Amino acid sequence: MSVPTAPPIRYEVSDGVATVTLDRPTQMNSLTLATKVALRDTLHEAAADSAVRCVVLTGTGRAFCVGQDLQEHVAGRTADDDPFGGATTVEDHYNPIVTAIATMPKPVIAAVNGIAAGAGASMTFAADFRLVKRSAGFNTAFAAIAFSCDTGASWTLPRLVGATRATDLLMRPRTISADEALEIGIATSVVDDDAFDDAVADLARELAHGPTLAYGAIKRALAFSATHDLSTSLEHEGQKMALTGASSDHDVAVKAFLAKEKPEFTGR
Repeated sequence: MSVPTAPPIRYEVSDGVATVTLDRPTQMNSLTLATKVALRDTLHEAAADSAVRCVVLTGTGRAFCVGQDLQEHVAGRTADDDPFGGATTVEDHYNPIVTAIATMPKPVIAAVNGIAAGAGASMTFAADFRLVKRSAGFNTAFAAIAFSCDTGASWTLPRLVGATRATDLLMRPRTISADEALEIGIATSVVDDDAFDDAVADLARELAHGPTLAYGAIKRALAFSATHDLSTSLEHEGQKMALTGASSDHDVAVKAFLAKEKPEFTGR
């Protein structure tokens, strides 16, 4: 009798927070075909669920995610008919994964519990917040195995650290510490290992109880302005201000401010 295989992704929703956990600790959460499909579909589920107001993406064990599972990659390359979809995996998996992270209208926290390498690092770059355990680190890794970069690294990394430093990190990959990641602008914050879980929970709770519609509008405005000129960006800002200004959260916030009370947002 075959032993059931544990799912590579765990998904839990509690109090408005969806936690998406890469759960292949023995393999350092490397990305097999099954893992990529499950991650893509789970992120889409979280994005579409109106009860979810913040998403935490993390890993189990000593790694956040080390990118593509190279054993599966090599097996696919040597097979007559690649059963792992290697030729189309960027289009079918990596692109939808990073698009979901970057565009969902709610905050995404990358809780970097360990090394994030290759596509794993790229996924964190696309998140809105990167909380990094002090013992963790980042490595773009792609060029070390004669790959270009994927999962949005060419777009996200220069916007975090600048074009000059992004070029160096991508062409000359090395592991950078959590403290260096904070210094150069990759990490939002670095947290001591024993305080990490509490820090992630505190930020997720704060965001899940915040003005979700406004967060989504800010996220969209930042992405829009990165590829448009000032006048077009100002017009887009006006549209988002009109949208959020008509929200119930805005009414609640103004009334609470005038009454010197703390607002209770519903995300609408």
